[in-house]
Amino acid sequence: MGGLAGNGRLGGRMVGGAARVVSDAEAVERILEGDVEAYRVLVERYRTAYGRMAAALCGDADLAADAMQEAFIRAFDALATCERPDRFGAWFHRILRNQCMNHRTRHRQHAPLDAERLSSPQQTDDGLRRSELRAAIQAAIDALTPDQREAFVLRHVEGRPYGEMATLLDEREDALRMRVHRARDAVRRQLEGVL
Repeated sequence: MGGLAGNGRLGGRMVGGAARVVSDAEAVERILEGDVEAYRVLVERYRTAYGRMAAALCGDADLAADAMQEAFIRAFDALATCERPDRFGAWFHRILRNQCMNHRTRHRQHAPLDAERLSSPQQTDDGLRRSELRAAIQAAIDALTPDQREAFVLRHVEGRPYGEMATLLDEREDALRMRVHRARDAVRRQLEGVL
């Protein structure tokens, strides 16, 4: 089989003069056949969207980056266990979600209070207010149950439709709608005194 980047475009291959996008299933097949470079297609395809989700789930960009890296490594190592290569995204999503939960738990156990940053005289009133608001929103999201947090982030941070969420989480749409509704109510209650 030919290379994945036949014309310099990642994930494309020259077919009759035009680049063809490689499907998840084809990329997985190539990787399992020994073409480890094909994994770049999957990393590039899912890094940005799932990176935003990881940042929202972890509540910290550095933790999210670590969780993403660890999830991609674990997914690569366990790729032979992916029963539905055409649904790699949903399978990877579950791995990433677990990594985010693990990183949040470890971080909470070892995170010192950054009092110096909180009392910095260089922050303006507006900057401080925005910072406090972001912290309050993140705290409200953090207070949700893991299932509520994930559904809330997918819907309101990522903007994913319920049908896509149902596929990713292997849940019924009506159950997800209720979960998002309850999460939204909980966040709203948490933010009542802040906004």
